[in-house]
Amino acid sequence: MSRLDGQMAAALDEVDLKLIAELKKDGRASMRTLAERAHISRAGCYTRVERLHREGVITGYTAVTDPRRMGQGLAAYVYLKVTQNSWRTVSAELKHIPEIEHGGLVSGDNDLILFVRTRDADSLRDLVFERLQSMPDVLSTHTVLVFDEL
Repeated sequence: MSRLDGQMAAALDEVDLKLIAELKKDGRASMRTLAERAHISRAGCYTRVERLHREGVITGYTAVTDPRRMGQGLAAYVYLKVTQNSWRTVSAELKHIPEIEHGGLVSGDNDLILFVRTRDADSLRDLVFERLQSMPDVLSTHTVLVFDEL
């Protein structure tokens, strides 16, 4: 096991990685199906998946949705510059904005990058100008539209 953010990284073998890959493809797959795909017994599969949960490798399951059908047809990356040492405060506030699908602290000219989904250009403008730029510690934003996703 190796250190990762103060925690030990789990030792994973090829079977563990196969189970994780299959669960990423279909989190609702049965233990029987997972066992067949990984070429192991159901009991072995159950034991391994439970260990992956216990060790924090698998932290949960989620539904994958179609953003357009959810009314979120516009995607963009929004880069933020924030006042020095305020990224924790800003990050805590950003967690309450439902249009933010993912965010990260980054290196370079900007401090944070957000992947956002909104209904349309008007709602994106509202998000950026009214909610993000009005935050006291946000110095500037830069928005890049996503035309298509890979």
